[in-house]
Amino acid sequence: MSVSIASHFDGGAIEVISAVSSANVRLRIASDSRSTVRQWFYFRVSGVRGELLTLSLDNAGDCTYTAGWSDYKVVASYDGENWFRVPTQFDGRALRVRLEAKFDHIYFAYFEPYSEVRRAKFLGTLQTLPGVCVRDLCRSINGKPISLVRVSDGQRTSKKKLWFIARQHSGEAMAEWFVEGLLQRLTRQGCWEGDPIARDLLSRADILVVPNMNPDGSALGNLRMNAAGIDLNRQWSDPNAISSPEVLYVREEIMSTGCDAFFDVHGDEALPYVFAAGTETVSGSDQDRAREQETFVNHLKNATSEFQNEFGYATNKHEKDNLQLAARFIGHHFGCLAMTLEMPFKDNANCPDERTGWNGARSRALGAAMLQALYWQLCQR
Repeated sequence: MSVSIASHFDGGAIEVISAVSSANVRLRIASDSRSTVRQWFYFRVSGVRGELLTLSLDNAGDCTYTAGWSDYKVVASYDGENWFRVPTQFDGRALRVRLEAKFDHIYFAYFEPYSEVRRAKFLGTLQTLPGVCVRDLCRSINGKPISLVRVSDGQRTSKKKLWFIARQHSGEAMAEWFVEGLLQRLTRQGCWEGDPIARDLLSRADILVVPNMNPDGSALGNLRMNAAGIDLNRQWSDPNAISSPEVLYVREEIMSTGCDAFFDVHGDEALPYVFAAGTETVSGSDQDRAREQETFVNHLKNATSEFQNEFGYATNKHEKDNLQLAARFIGHHFGCLAMTLEMPFKDNANCPDERTGWNGARSRALGAAMLQALYWQLCQR
């Protein structure tokens, strides 16, 4: 059986140079739609059972975030459900992977994918639960729904409004895994049945979540961009219905509903840590907001050992973009706690796991832990 490469599926992306044998598969990482950004890959190799498979991603050194390849390991799966890390080397030019294949088909990806099918099934389950409303705010450029999940105990209308958005950068799939964990605990599914934290938090706040801001980019296999080649997290001060409808209509909903705290969930290619960035450089930030941010950071550190605040972005990293970024725009407009939460594509250097690295399950657990931090922030003052 000859070696074949496929990527024409949800989130798939790769370019094949040659696949003469399992010992010499040469590939190129594809660019995002209408963009020079490239980093994401997701593909299936077939016809390799029992063979030592050697893959070379020849243009890794020309990718957007080459620092992301340092100490990075590709993720792989035989069934598309259970993912593990595989030995990976980067020589400054090519990213090389070696694996003895146990079965005929094996998937490789930059990070554990979160599929459109999984999202639809999860949202379908959520809408049947008490206190949950799922509705479409708008359609993406390619006609995919931008869904909003609102969770409330329905007791009163004057409660705080806590917003979460995820996957503005479509390849940052850990953000949607995070949202799944947060919503599972909030709606007391599975092991969270009867969870008092969710009950008490919902007595103080309604929680509104956009699980995927960029479903077009997710489906197309982009790292950051939407179908128009636009970085949604650089559009918040002036979005438009033609190139960034995803931001325009979500922003309108936030403006209409109000916002008392805002979290934009992302992944970082280079830093092997879970960390957050606040609104320190935004004009109008004051000591009260700084104290509120510091308090929340400490709560999240206490809620999970995965989170830390020693390593992260310099406060001026995105200063030139400032109010174009979601958290900074919303924090400035509402004068509220607003943060960008980052998770690694690699592993968490403070809590390493050789087999999985950072993955979907750990992202879900972090989302659940976020509710504990919010509970302390709102309910134990």
